Amino acid sequence: MSLSPASSGRASPIRRTRERADEESYKRDKNYRRYASGVERALSSFDTALQEWADYISFLGRLLKALQAHPANIAVIPMKTIIAKRLAQSLDPKLPSGVHQKALEVYAYIFSVIGKDNLARDLYIYLPGLTPTLSFASLAARPVFLSLLEDYLLPVDASALRAPLKALVLALLPGLEEETSEDFERTLRLLEGLRDAVKANQAAQADGPEGVGDNYFWQCFFLASITSASRRQGALAFLVRKLPRLGADSVTGSEVSSAIRSVVSPEPGLLIRCFAVGLSDDQLLVQRGFLDLLVTHLPLNSPVLQKRVTQGDLDRLLAAAAGVVVRRDMSLNRRLWTWFLGPEETTGAGTDSAPGSPTLHPTDNTATLRNTAGSARAQYFGKYGLHALVRGIRGLIDHSHKWPTERARPFRICLSLMDRWEVGGLVVPEIFLPIIDSVREYEHVAATKEEFNEVLRSASVFFDGVESGLIWGELAGLTASAIHNQNSDFDVRLDKLKLVKFVVTHFNVREEEMLVVHMPVVVLALLVMVREADSNRLEGTGKEYDGSQKLLALAVSIAQDLIDMIPERAFLMGPSATDTVVLSRQQRQLTIPGKEILNNIQRFYVQDQGSLEVSGAPFSPRDAGELLLREASCIVSRILLSRPSDDGLESRTKLLVTLLSKTPGSETLKNTNLFSAFQQLLESPAQKSQYLPYSTFSAITSTVCSLRARSYLSNTQVSKLTPWLVRQAWGYISPTNPKYHLEAIRCLWQLQSAISPVGHGIEAAISAIMTESDISGPPSVRETDAGRTFATLWIHSVQGPGGLGETGNDISQAPNGGSHALKRQTAVRAYEYMLTRPLFLLFDALGDESTELFVFTRGWLQNLSSVDKVFQIFVTKFLAFEFLQLNYSAGKNLNFHDPKRKYGEEDDLELCAYYLQTLSNIFRWSSNSVWASMAKRVVTTTDKTHGDSGTEPEQNHEWSFQTFFTEVCMQVVAGDHSSGSFNISPRISKLHRVALSVLHQILLNPHSAPLANLELEYPLIEKLASSVEGPDTFVQVSLLDVVFAALKIRALKPLETSVDGHRRTASKDTAKGSLLSLTTERSVGDSFLQRQPPPPTQLVKCLQEGFCSVNSRPVLDSWINFLSECLPLFSETIFQILIPLVECLCSQISRVFEDLKSTFRDVQATKPVSPESSLIALLNGLEQILAAAHDRLATDEMKTPNIKSPEHPQGFLSNMVSGVFATEVPQTRSATANNRLTVLLSFQDSVRICFAIWSWGGYGSNGSPQDANSLASFAYTSLRTRNRARRILEHLFAAETLECLETLVEMWLISPKTREGARMASVFGLLHVLDGSRPKHTIPAIFNAIYSRTNPLALEPTRKSTLTSDLADVDVVAFLVEYARSLEDDAMDEIWADCLTFLRDVLGNPFPHRRTLPRLLEFAAILGEKVDNTNFGEQRKMRRELSELFARLLTATFTAKPIAFAQDGSPPAPHEKGGDWDPHGEGSGSRHPAQADDIVTILASIVPNLGKVLGETDRILGVTTSISTSVIGPTFRAKSFPQNVTKSTLDLLYQLARIPIAQKAWRKDISDAFNDTRIFSSPLSLVESSWLPLLRQWALSHKDCILEILPRISPPTTAGLVFGVGASSARQEADRKTQLNLKRIALLIMAADEDAFVVNISGIEEKLVELLTTTAASSPSSIVRAEVYMVLRALILKTSALHLAPLWPIINYELQIAISSVLPSSHSDIYNNTTILQACKLLDTLLVVAPDEFQLHEWLFVTDTIDAVYRPTDRGPVALVDEISQELDATIPTPSLLLGGGDIPKGGSSTAKRRPLLGLDAAKDVKADEVLGRVLRPFFNQLSISAFEGVYSLGGGDLGACERGLLGDLFDESAVAG
Repeated sequence: MSLSPASSGRASPIRRTRERADEESYKRDKNYRRYASGVERALSSFDTALQEWADYISFLGRLLKALQAHPANIAVIPMKTIIAKRLAQSLDPKLPSGVHQKALEVYAYIFSVIGKDNLARDLYIYLPGLTPTLSFASLAARPVFLSLLEDYLLPVDASALRAPLKALVLALLPGLEEETSEDFERTLRLLEGLRDAVKANQAAQADGPEGVGDNYFWQCFFLASITSASRRQGALAFLVRKLPRLGADSVTGSEVSSAIRSVVSPEPGLLIRCFAVGLSDDQLLVQRGFLDLLVTHLPLNSPVLQKRVTQGDLDRLLAAAAGVVVRRDMSLNRRLWTWFLGPEETTGAGTDSAPGSPTLHPTDNTATLRNTAGSARAQYFGKYGLHALVRGIRGLIDHSHKWPTERARPFRICLSLMDRWEVGGLVVPEIFLPIIDSVREYEHVAATKEEFNEVLRSASVFFDGVESGLIWGELAGLTASAIHNQNSDFDVRLDKLKLVKFVVTHFNVREEEMLVVHMPVVVLALLVMVREADSNRLEGTGKEYDGSQKLLALAVSIAQDLIDMIPERAFLMGPSATDTVVLSRQQRQLTIPGKEILNNIQRFYVQDQGSLEVSGAPFSPRDAGELLLREASCIVSRILLSRPSDDGLESRTKLLVTLLSKTPGSETLKNTNLFSAFQQLLESPAQKSQYLPYSTFSAITSTVCSLRARSYLSNTQVSKLTPWLVRQAWGYISPTNPKYHLEAIRCLWQLQSAISPVGHGIEAAISAIMTESDISGPPSVRETDAGRTFATLWIHSVQGPGGLGETGNDISQAPNGGSHALKRQTAVRAYEYMLTRPLFLLFDALGDESTELFVFTRGWLQNLSSVDKVFQIFVTKFLAFEFLQLNYSAGKNLNFHDPKRKYGEEDDLELCAYYLQTLSNIFRWSSNSVWASMAKRVVTTTDKTHGDSGTEPEQNHEWSFQTFFTEVCMQVVAGDHSSGSFNISPRISKLHRVALSVLHQILLNPHSAPLANLELEYPLIEKLASSVEGPDTFVQVSLLDVVFAALKIRALKPLETSVDGHRRTASKDTAKGSLLSLTTERSVGDSFLQRQPPPPTQLVKCLQEGFCSVNSRPVLDSWINFLSECLPLFSETIFQILIPLVECLCSQISRVFEDLKSTFRDVQATKPVSPESSLIALLNGLEQILAAAHDRLATDEMKTPNIKSPEHPQGFLSNMVSGVFATEVPQTRSATANNRLTVLLSFQDSVRICFAIWSWGGYGSNGSPQDANSLASFAYTSLRTRNRARRILEHLFAAETLECLETLVEMWLISPKTREGARMASVFGLLHVLDGSRPKHTIPAIFNAIYSRTNPLALEPTRKSTLTSDLADVDVVAFLVEYARSLEDDAMDEIWADCLTFLRDVLGNPFPHRRTLPRLLEFAAILGEKVDNTNFGEQRKMRRELSELFARLLTATFTAKPIAFAQDGSPPAPHEKGGDWDPHGEGSGSRHPAQADDIVTILASIVPNLGKVLGETDRILGVTTSISTSVIGPTFRAKSFPQNVTKSTLDLLYQLARIPIAQKAWRKDISDAFNDTRIFSSPLSLVESSWLPLLRQWALSHKDCILEILPRISPPTTAGLVFGVGASSARQEADRKTQLNLKRIALLIMAADEDAFVVNISGIEEKLVELLTTTAASSPSSIVRAEVYMVLRALILKTSALHLAPLWPIINYELQIAISSVLPSSHSDIYNNTTILQACKLLDTLLVVAPDEFQLHEWLFVTDTIDAVYRPTDRGPVALVDEISQELDATIPTPSLLLGGGDIPKGGSSTAKRRPLLGLDAAKDVKADEVLGRVLRPFFNQLSISAFEGVYSLGGGDLGACERGLLGDLFDESAVAG
């Protein structure tokens, strides 16, 4: 759809012919020839004699004298086109007034000579030079100009004035700007004369009623006001006086019709646009004037606005009028309110009504509309302007501006409109939600967060000004529409709720009235709607169910957010509940159905507008609270009874819990069916056999606890629910599913606190679960699961620093779910009440070794860090036995024959024996850590024997657990039966046996004793290997113990004591923390290791099978312990078994790790996976075997003699330079070297897998979201595994820093591109957290890695890398650079000396480092930057040393690889291979994005910080000169220029150009490149991004760059070239040089700032005028005109219109001639198709940019009036382009192709920018002879209508498209001669 006015009815154009006098007949007249000769002589002096302004007057005098010599019978002016051009140049604004008056005098004489008929014919020749005069004419020249128009222009035939009418209006408007000037009235009359002249002509032709002929004048006048902002003040003055009043009361009858037609015919949209642009003007006075015009001439109820204009135009006008309020000017606002609200009633009041409330109050609005005088004005606005204003503002809102200021403009408008309630009260309700939605949409399209925040702030100011009743009424209506309107699209409904959510979370909704009145009401409505929707949802299935679930989940989330904000006082206000009347009213309120609740709320917000002044809230605060509780409990109970596994239960119960905490006590909730719902769910057969989803269980638990806390449930009721809740929690504590451990345990403690902190209900439930039988599986399996589950419960409940303390968390601090009131102290104090009996049930398993539970309990006990809590329970139990008579002497004076120590019948010996047996079982299977804990931890007991005697007070004793239990055993053993109690002897004997067993274990301590050399290991290993395939893990563990015992006897019998001690030391608490040192000294001598027999070969295979078997996962700790115990036996064969075992362990670690990650990533685990303990155990095993292998390797290497080369001088690398000439030590350690290689390969595998684990949950996240319900458990598990992996990496780095570091470098290099940033950051993050990889250790290791690849002979053998990693030197240096960049500035203190020493060594022999020198430059620059931020050491000396090294590095870099060699396209030199250097070639470096040899990119990043690196000015100058000489210069002088120039090269040069002191270094390079003819072959994208900023910088520093080019352009000559030798080639060379120089001028103008070359415009004009005289035979020839037009385009785009005044006569003259040459009748050889195309592009650019001065000449080329759309049928076209288009259509009937350039703005985008029709690719792939038919003809056909549509759309010009098009032409070499 076109933007032209609707129904324009364009007629076919009629061929236009200009009537020209037959000058040929006059040429035969002698007098005429003499006359013409005199005129020609006078004109010739213009080009030679004009130096100053007096010369202009002299020239004009001679010209006038020559013209006055015309024969009396001849009324023809010879050479009139040139005369008009010279007269126009004489009216230059820069010339004095005298010149202007003299030129006007010549104009007057010419007009008097030719007469009005000839003037009408030649108006297009003379008028363009005259029209700008009034804008700059002096007071003396103005009357002359006006007289000229009055005397000669007005008498001209009116038909001749039709085409230039807009230009004439624009020419006269400057005379109306000052209403007090002397010429104001005269100018006004002149405009009226023009109107009358056109009116009379049009009326005569139309033969219509009086006054109809004004319409064309007014249409042109409106266009003039629209297009020329600088003349709008004068247009306003004319409109005030002459615009007909278009109000309904101004005229009546036929006068109305005549007045309306005069201003709106044929296109009413121009009137609206005239006012719209006036109201949007930048000048306040103009805006005020147009508002006055609206009030007086175009009121809102005008028939023009209400009937004639389109709806869109009316919306545009009201939106523009409303936009004036943004200025916050009272004078503008007062006029706007008057126009919006109509005239005031005559009541004797002032002229202005009192200002309204600053905030919206719709209730006051309603009352006022009915009862006050203001209601009439509000009704006036509501009838005539409301809907249009709403649509207009909606249009502003819907227009997707991305700039924050434009996006926020509608918000500021609406905020100001609320100053008057009559307007804002009606508008704001309609646009409130669209405004909020616009802010929400902008959040997704805003470029930055700051831009969105800026828009949000503006919207928040508007939001705060809106009445809260309106806000919440809109939100309530939005939610109702989303939930109830089930016929609507689901996405639309969901989007409405998202909008509500956005309002709640982003705007201020915490005003008091909102919090205590509106929020409870809206939440109540939400809950009622959710309850009703739940009924339908729970009955549905499939897709319908899922969609409703998502919708209601969002609704409940909104309700939750609102409830969280509601204060408790919102439900406490109102009368006391004890009043009988109040109670009866409450009962009635609380029984009302949901539908009535919604009706009351709807009535409150719709009828009462949400105002408390009209009527109170629909419910009292107490009633609202009661109803909220009722509705919340209903939706919870409904889901419990229908779908307890529904995902919505959690959110609904959370909402109920929040309500319970904020509302006062309610009898209503006690009568609800919540408890019965819980009971039904409990008794449901389906729920008894399966677990609910965790979210459901957590929700039910929190609800039950909250109900109990508020006494809505009794203890009895909660006790009935406890077993079921505990059973549900038990399933989530299972170790096979670690996802919800912490959350489920928190629920149990929350339930314990709700029942009673000292109650035993949960303890009984847990015990029942652990002891009950289960038919679903074997009892042993069930019991094991129960034990594992309880172990998890114990760890997270009791274990402090050893459990959650490892992650830095606490049960009471973990997020998500449960009550935070349960503090850690409560858990510690209460664990005996909840966990004691289940704990003893677990320890009972230690007495039966035939069960799997025994295996687990033993392993758990050995790794238990909270074992002191276990011992404390035993202390409490033993202290309760009075018969023990504990003696605090701890057995020193114990008398076994004491007669007082007798047991009796009443003593509970069986219970004591049970405790002792349990303790014996514990001691039997305790680890070293348990023994250590028992020996170190103290317990305080009270000696009551002293207190009982009455002589001494009670005493407190502190002793260790070991001491205490020793005392207990001693007392038990000491006791015996009394003389008469023989029947209790068996009981006492049993008690003694148990006690002695315990005592024996305490005193003996765990030591093994050799048995015999029975060689039982062979059959046992075979049996162990076969047991791996079976499901019975107990067999595995038993066999492991037996096998180890056999191996121990085999290996350790000769040195039993020392060997055993060594074994115990080496296996100390492996599961606890891997305390093994990788460099632990051995206590066993080497001689013993050599005598030790190797284990059976089948053992390694058996170990592999055990680690790989899934069945062995539950007892993996036992396997690892077995491995650690056996490692000393493999001392002689450790290197043969190392790689198989390490590969096996790494593969299993990877597998378990992936399972663990998927557990926390998946919402529902599909299968049980190994717990994190499996991963920890495997890591422990890996560390143990690596430690053993490295220990043996270290021992072997110590035995090998270290043959050193002769003494080296001291240095960082022991003078690596000398190493080049050293001889390599003969290889004498081949076996040891092979062993070392084996160990290092294992280290690499271990580093990779440990790094992957360490990255989990942090850097290594793959983007998959974690389940939100298990965040606490995820944090605990991930941090535990990460810490374990980090400790292993610590040990690995401490042992082999260089090799481990190279492994990390390799991983850093091969990281996937999609995760490259995270992988790089994770590698550096690991290095920063490892203690062994501090910068002072890492940097030297990197240096060693570099030298191992560049000059390995310079390194000592201990510092040389084995080169097992696939790395080249460039890779390591790249890593060095990034690592240095990641370091803190303070780290420089540690590494400074090493870094400088390394750089000096490199410079001592740079040849081996030639590939890495560029990156070492970058490394040195980073050092300089970081040192600049610190203050350690001697700063001046450090900077001097670094600057010297940097300069030497730069020189070495350029010497090793000259840029010039690479730029010429020669292949790079092959890399020499020497020594042990690993030849990776260029491929290795290519794996990293920063190429090692990309010296240009590296330098570009360094140059901005040269000041920090070099410091001194001289050094900076020297370095920049070196860069320019070695990089920039060779690049620009290369044969492949400009193809070899990259963005990096230009960036480097740009950075150099920003250094002030380096101008001499870079200006010459830019100058050479700029003057190189090949620069115009550069890619356009590179020109836009890099060349233009660079040339701009050059132009700023080199002011005379244009002046250097202008003298190179020689004026055209013809002498000696027509028939001379080589004339054609010489002319072609001259053309080429001129074209290139013109392109350089245009390019500089485009690159520089606006108006940068204003001072050179006169010189440029002089050269352009010279070149416009070229012909086809001149040198240079006319082919250069195309480049002249490019220069003119550049000037138009980058120069203000004020400075272009001297160029307009030249442009007009040249454009008319060039475009006219397209006609078939033209036989000019000056213009070819390329030249004409560039001329058309110049015209296209002028129409897009639309300078004010060009609009005075626009009519010459295109039809710039309404005739462009409504073509008159009685006359042909006047504009040149339209004439040519008509001529071409007649002579070239073949249809032409569509234009291939820019696009015409289409309808629907009212503010689309005007783009040039001849775009960048307009003539692409078009042959030269087809340009006219395929490009120019469509251009001519569309240009006028396109230009008019651009004006009509009010869109600005797309200057960017114009600039891109010009740059495309400049860098198109196809048009350059030669």
